[in-house]
Amino acid sequence: MVLLTLAMLTALFLVFCINIGRGDFPLSIPQVIDVLLGGGSRIDRFIVIDLRLPRSLTGILVGMALGMSGAVTQSIARNSLASPDILGITAGASAAAVALIVLGGGGTFVGLLATLGLPLAALIGGVATAMIIYALAWKRGVEGFRLILVGIAINAMLTAAIGWLLISAEINDVSRAQLWLNGSLNGADWSTVWPVLVAIVTVGGFALVSTFTLGALRLGDDNARSLGVRLQHGQASLLLAAVALAAIATAAAGPIGFVALAAPQIALRILRTPGPPILASALMGGLLVVGSDLIARTVLPVELPVGIVTSALGGPFLLYLLVRSNRKVSA
Repeated sequence: MVLLTLAMLTALFLVFCINIGRGDFPLSIPQVIDVLLGGGSRIDRFIVIDLRLPRSLTGILVGMALGMSGAVTQSIARNSLASPDILGITAGASAAAVALIVLGGGGTFVGLLATLGLPLAALIGGVATAMIIYALAWKRGVEGFRLILVGIAINAMLTAAIGWLLISAEINDVSRAQLWLNGSLNGADWSTVWPVLVAIVTVGGFALVSTFTLGALRLGDDNARSLGVRLQHGQASLLLAAVALAAIATAAAGPIGFVALAAPQIALRILRTPGPPILASALMGGLLVVGSDLIARTVLPVELPVGIVTSALGGPFLLYLLVRSNRKVSA
């Protein structure tokens, strides 16, 4: 398992270097590595450090945040279909962010969001949505299937709210919001990198050290209690961590679909673990986002937002999970 994790880390680093090197001024992988180690010419350092590195770093960190968020959510719900974008948490973060973009400073509440900024607005929206979903899904505990059904319903309502905001807004605000809703790394700079990095170190670190609690929660409520886990405290704190990771990732790059769903399941199948592994899910999430950004920029005839590529790749994977779940139920 350690060797497979190292292989995923190596693959992520290679795709990261390739993504930095591709562009109007191409650089080879050795040139990129030389610059990252402090060498290279002045023009190479400017291209890598100032122009391309923030975009690729943002892609890695956003992917890692989404991968960890999906792994935690799927472990708590004990369902492979549970993820922040399916459950409506991403839609809640998006709705708050779109309200901030579209409504601007009108009204006391929205004016407060404007002073807090887009990341905190998305975080507030994601946390509020998660609390509503958790409360509605609660019935002497949280059962995975009920959590998913409530999340799908909330997701539909929030999607409708976003549509209403876009219809009632001015055309300039609509174009800004629509660009953000596609999920893009085009505007990433160093100011985008730091909030996601802080979230990965703090919130992601908490998720990593809570691996035992997650493993116990996968066994069911009764088994988790017998292992000494404080059930409600463990579920609530880990769900809050998943929401924070998803909301900050959404604020940094917009809603990048299906990464939180697919990354934990792909990592689980590669490592053959009983449940979604946190660290491997983070690495796989980073690999999916940076790889999709590479495809969006260089392979396709027209450059597209990375969220469109991840959705195109994630849709068939969701169908695969649905078919596989139906076969299990039939068997």
